[in-house]
Amino acid sequence: MDSKILKTMDYHKILQSLARHAATPLGEHASLSLLPSTDLEEVKRRLQATDEAMTIDRLKGGAPFSGVTDIRPAVKRARINAMLSANELWDISALIFAGRRVRRHIESVHEDNPVPLLMALADSLSWQKELEEEIRRCIDEQGEVLDQASAELATARRELRIGETRIREKLESMIRSSSASKMLQEQLITIRNDRYVIPVKAEYRGHYGGIVHDQSSSGATLFIEPEAIVTLNNKLREIKLKEEREIERILSRLTEHVGLQVDLLLSDTDCMEQLDFIFAKARLAHEMKATLPRMNDRGYMKLIKGRHPLIDREQVVPIDVELGNDYTTIIVTGPNTGGKTVSLKTMGLLSLMSMSGLFIPAQDGSQLCVYDAIYADIGDEQSIEQSLSTFSSHLTNIIRILGEMTPKSLVLLDELGAGTDPAEGSALAIAILEHIHRLGCRLVATTHYSELKAYAYERKGVINASMEFDVQTLRPTYRLLVGVPGRSNAFAIAERLGLPTSIIEHARGEVTEEDMRIETMIASLEENRLRAEAERVEAEKIRKETELLRASIVEEEAKLQAERDKRIERASEEAREIVRKARYEADDIITELKLLAQEGVSVKEHLLTEARKKLDEAAPASKLASKSKTVKKQARKIEAGDDVMVYSLNQKGSVVELAGNEAVVQLGIMKMKVRMDDLELVTSSASKQSSKSVKTGTNVKRTRADNVRSELDLRGANLEEAIIEVDRFLDEALLANLGQVYIIHGKGTGILRTGIQEFLRRHRHVKTFRLGNYGEGGTGITVAELS
Repeated sequence: MDSKILKTMDYHKILQSLARHAATPLGEHASLSLLPSTDLEEVKRRLQATDEAMTIDRLKGGAPFSGVTDIRPAVKRARINAMLSANELWDISALIFAGRRVRRHIESVHEDNPVPLLMALADSLSWQKELEEEIRRCIDEQGEVLDQASAELATARRELRIGETRIREKLESMIRSSSASKMLQEQLITIRNDRYVIPVKAEYRGHYGGIVHDQSSSGATLFIEPEAIVTLNNKLREIKLKEEREIERILSRLTEHVGLQVDLLLSDTDCMEQLDFIFAKARLAHEMKATLPRMNDRGYMKLIKGRHPLIDREQVVPIDVELGNDYTTIIVTGPNTGGKTVSLKTMGLLSLMSMSGLFIPAQDGSQLCVYDAIYADIGDEQSIEQSLSTFSSHLTNIIRILGEMTPKSLVLLDELGAGTDPAEGSALAIAILEHIHRLGCRLVATTHYSELKAYAYERKGVINASMEFDVQTLRPTYRLLVGVPGRSNAFAIAERLGLPTSIIEHARGEVTEEDMRIETMIASLEENRLRAEAERVEAEKIRKETELLRASIVEEEAKLQAERDKRIERASEEAREIVRKARYEADDIITELKLLAQEGVSVKEHLLTEARKKLDEAAPASKLASKSKTVKKQARKIEAGDDVMVYSLNQKGSVVELAGNEAVVQLGIMKMKVRMDDLELVTSSASKQSSKSVKTGTNVKRTRADNVRSELDLRGANLEEAIIEVDRFLDEALLANLGQVYIIHGKGTGILRTGIQEFLRRHRHVKTFRLGNYGEGGTGITVAELS
């Protein structure tokens, strides 16, 4: 990317803001070195990394980079066996420790909210815990070598403390004696040249003997090492040299350990630099209230409420602009100080930011392009040293741009053709615009020339734009209006400021008819735009009201649905309770009839009628009862011997005899009188000729009905439905005198099998039950023995 465009767009100020958000010198260096990329995939990867850092920062807060410094110089010295200082070694351990913390920080978010790019960076950090622990065992945070670093060092320091104590005790006895007060300048012990001394008055120099190490500026005080402690000081000096040699040995040993891990440590440093840099981008995006732009390489730009990032957010006026779809060139006109240059810089700077992997201060949905280069000619570039006029300077820059640009470039030209004769300048501007437009570059140019407005109308792919100006307040609004050319507003401004009307009318007479027609057309467009804008605001208001009304309706509908669900649930619970009661009563009736049948007691007709009445009363209102009202018209009349379905009981039976509007139906071991409209023909009497004959006497005997199944398939049913079906099936089996039945529930998860077997365990007429044997269905079937 051309360095000139970076300077023109104040790109370095964005990098300085980014560097302020870095937590380490590493991240600060990476921030200041950031350059835009012209590779679409690389740009997308950079933006994705920033987005992932935003996710982590939002969910877990900033990553813990405290204590991280640039250890690369020290590590490179360790490679050549140059001994590292204690502080350098501590910095290495701090980077290893911080790397492990940062990795855990990223992992904690990645588990539930994947951040693959940052996780890959974190995974590349080496696990140097042994080296870190060894350094920290020997060195503290202040860069001091600890006593525990080695036994020899601990011994030397212990001897030092003992020696210092002895010297101090000896000197204390000297300065506290009765004769010492007149010979000493002060009764204190001090150190000169790493040796303990006392301040003696010059005239008493010979009293203590020993060595003079220093004197005061006046010469009245001598700092003397008394002869009595010279030997002790010499011994102390030897111990200190021993300590220093041991410290050097320890540092050399640790440096050797570091030297074995140079490549890993350099890689870790680069990784931490990248991670801090990425999190700095996330923090900058948060500060700017920036969003993730969608990127493309087809020259398409769409900014929605794009703001210049270097202007106060409370004062900047956002712009909406689209380029590269229906039109590739925008010509912006408008008065000076109206915001044309700021609009150009906003488009250029936001493009550079997005190509650098930075979020942009614009609304969601904004799109930007990865250009191969961005060129700009903005501002007064007059050069006194080169004796170039403003026009010459601009033209020199434009010539350079024309020689370097490609169809994938973005070109931004401010005040094109200015600084020379208007007629020649406008003609030259049109020629330059036409050349760039034919090449296919994306171009945004600002101008004052009205001829360029007409050019934009006549040329396909070129569109006019302007900076809005409020004639009433004589102030620019700084809003960019794409599709509307700018007006000069000179006459309106002059009239508002009080210029005599005669002068204004004379000036209007000097304007050509064509220019007046263009101004009139622009005024009409402006009026239509304002009307459309007012209608848009009104439509937006209506839309918001409609959305609120819709939300209210949806909320009310949800409340009604919730109330409906509650009522259905209550009704279902009541129905289940009724069914349970009915089942118990039916079981009691069946048990009584079975006992009578076993004892051989003859069951009278009125007893059967009474039992049927009890069953009718026990049966809950259900869909089965309603079926009797919708029985299809019979194909023929029901006759004795026909198989029929009794809807009120949901049972199949055989017609024994007809009695007017009723029929006597054999239901298993019972005969019951049933209304004809409660029956539906199942099979004809002809098909029953070969079946087992049924006696019609009044004695109740157990016979197996042909229409009663010995197995029930419940696969696919839920547990509640299955229990109801099993209960009904067992009643049929008991009435048909079946001793053993098969219930097919499948294997599955076992929920259906467990629930059915629990029901069988409580059922009063189930003697035993078991899972199927080999050949019967195994664990997918339950076999029940009935009593």
